[in-house]
Amino acid sequence: MNLFERAKNILLTPKTEWPVIDGESDSVGNVFTGYAMPLAAIGPIIGALGMFFLSSLLGSFLGGMAHLGIGLGLGLAVIGFVMALVSVFVLGLIINALAPTFGGTPDQGRAIKLAVYSSTASWIGGLFAFIPLLGGLIALVAWVYSIYLLYVGLPVMMKAPAEKAVGYTVVVIIAAILLWLLVSFVIGAITTMAMVGGMAALGAH
Repeated sequence: MNLFERAKNILLTPKTEWPVIDGESDSVGNVFTGYAMPLAAIGPIIGALGMFFLSSLLGSFLGGMAHLGIGLGLGLAVIGFVMALVSVFVLGLIINALAPTFGGTPDQGRAIKLAVYSSTASWIGGLFAFIPLLGGLIALVAWVYSIYLLYVGLPVMMKAPAEKAVGYTVVVIIAAILLWLLVSFVIGAITTMAMVGGMAALGAH
């Protein structure tokens, strides 16, 4: 499995690429280490670099706060990366659990692969996270396209009837949104605690 070839194919020709994925015997571990981890790292890395340059730019005005910003950026990058991987794994479990409800065949390995590969668009959308406003719009479009990839892949990977793919997709997306809200809450709470702790440490000096 070539990462770049797979990403290109799943984005440009998903209807023909899903059957190819369906016929592969790659383990979930290989899919995570060889595909999910590199792509899931894009957004966090871009975000950390953006915070680094912003902190460097404003360093002369912020003083010690600049170092806090850099450290916070790196910390958030690690947290975001881990949460992205955990989220896609949990999404795969949800897809698998819902399969019988929509006439599909439960298979945890296929479900997790479906969650990973359908996340391709949203992960690559992270490349544009540093662009004000436009980056957010691109991220939204990428997320919507990931939904389409999921919709196309569900009947192939989970053997669900094509006529039930829309309902299956909708329920999975609702679950994904709830999962995203939970992850956002956790990251937000960690960020707040880190900033408060950093401010306290600076104040002590």
